Amino acid sequence: MFTPKYPPTDHAPTVPTASSTAPATTTPAPVTPLPVSNRPTIQLTPGSTLALVGGGTAVVLIVGTVLVSMLLAVAITGVSVAICAVVLRSLLNDSCKGR
Repeated sequence: MFTPKYPPTDHAPTVPTASSTAPATTTPAPVTPLPVSNRPTIQLTPGSTLALVGGGTAVVLIVGTVLVSMLLAVAITGVSVAICAVVLRSLLNDSCKGR
């Protein structure tokens, strides 16, 4: 039940060897038709193309805005932590010196 079912292997047609007295004749290979897809095709009208471009642009702008705002939030947090560290360091240095 769980063993894979492989299709039979295709074998290349054997070509007879050409002798020195008889000319070699070649037969054309049979043409197999391309498989027809049962999936429906998508018809893009100018309106739907415009909608797709507009939707893609909106998604890119929204994702870009979110990413930039997250980067800005991280940068502001880093600056505020650095300022707090400088203030605490100056307070601790002043208290250790006895001022």
